[in-house]
Amino acid sequence: MNALIGPVARILLAGLLLLPATLAAQSWEELSPEQRKILHSFESRWSELAPERRQRLIRGADRWREMDPAQRARMRQRLERWRELTPAQREAIRLRFDRFQQLSPEQKARVRQAFKRFQQLTPEQRSKLRSRWRDMTPAQRKRWLFHFRDRRDHD
Repeated sequence: MNALIGPVARILLAGLLLLPATLAAQSWEELSPEQRKILHSFESRWSELAPERRQRLIRGADRWREMDPAQRARMRQRLERWRELTPAQREAIRLRFDRFQQLSPEQKARVRQAFKRFQQLTPEQRSKLRSRWRDMTPAQRKRWLFHFRDRRDHD
């Protein structure tokens, strides 16, 4: 029995040592002072948040700490735009994000490339493209995407 305890204890200890710091910091008190300062608006409900949500918030606080002032300003603008969205709009964005996360790395690269090309269009061109897309039926959209993909692959 003692022969088993040694290897098992070593494996458990190694596993604990390999846990990232964010997994270990589950209670509010275990956060660093800087993390608590950044996450202060969550303090009253911290213990009610799911562990996964806490981990995401901790990672976000750590990223925030690494940002320069210009990056922080951009993030504040994005957060303000997010707050202005309706719950339905936020949910639609979350669903699109989840679908994107399920794509293969190649598919993600194609989506990013298409988005980059879209961003390079003039505002008028983007507006025209959005309007055209909204007016299409699902079948027309599918054909357009197929044609676009086929044309792009031959360029």
